[in-house]
Amino acid sequence: MIIDAHNHPDWYGYNVERFLENMAKYNIDKTWLISWECPKDEYNPLYNKSVPDHGPNGPISFERCVAYAEKYPDKFILGYAPDPRRPDAIDKLSHAIDLYGVRIYGEIKLRMMYDNPDAIRLFRFCGEKGLPVIVHIDYEFENPSRYPRPNWWYGGGIGSFERAVAACPETIFLGHAPGFWAHISGDDQFDKVAYPTGKVEPGGKVTEMLRKYPNLYCDISAGSGANAFKRDPEHAKDFILEFQDRILYARDYFDNIHQEVLNSLDLPEPVLSKIYSENALKLVPLSV
Repeated sequence: MIIDAHNHPDWYGYNVERFLENMAKYNIDKTWLISWECPKDEYNPLYNKSVPDHGPNGPISFERCVAYAEKYPDKFILGYAPDPRRPDAIDKLSHAIDLYGVRIYGEIKLRMMYDNPDAIRLFRFCGEKGLPVIVHIDYEFENPSRYPRPNWWYGGGIGSFERAVAACPETIFLGHAPGFWAHISGDDQFDKVAYPTGKVEPGGKVTEMLRKYPNLYCDISAGSGANAFKRDPEHAKDFILEFQDRILYARDYFDNIHQEVLNSLDLPEPVLSKIYSENALKLVPLSV
């Protein structure tokens, strides 16, 4: 079995029919389908061409996730991440769990510190309900434009994220995106380029945190996850073998780069099975 633990409805022109065809092409059995709720002035307007049907609360609405899951409940597992800065966030999530069977809090991708007290309160609620939390981190890189924002940072960096992970030991977190995966290396590229290159150096914060916090897992989706392994395949294999019980296959897109990278590393079949589905099933079983 293969489970894609990170993807979105209507993403980059993939409606539900194209989505299912793509899953079949790459032998993906199920997908964690997650929202992105975010104020309009906190995300790049270029996403308008990638997700034309924006909801009032952000570029990837929970309503579209529900529409997919209700039509194909055997293919999609629902995720939802209301903005924790909103006073009704926990109530909205609670109702979504009860009404629609939401199983994942994801993804949170906001211009806020992830150890914000409102976020901590919501993350602890997720721990009580057994929902893993998918976290997107980006550092501050300047853009040519000034409005609506001169940059697209999310989460406040690895330090803010670590404080959240430490404050919520009963909550499972999945680290994701450039601001997380750049820290697989102990070099100083993380706040200078989105996709660092070169051999991975010792002292990476991701490795340190995985050894320290058993509630931290890894979402390998998007270019950032693939790049973290491709930049140094020898290190990637050692990293995966050490943390094989806490790495989840995920895409955040519709190509096959992550399977290609994983399958190139000569990993034992039991390890690949964990990454492709067993770890996801451990966090979100198919039946409850």
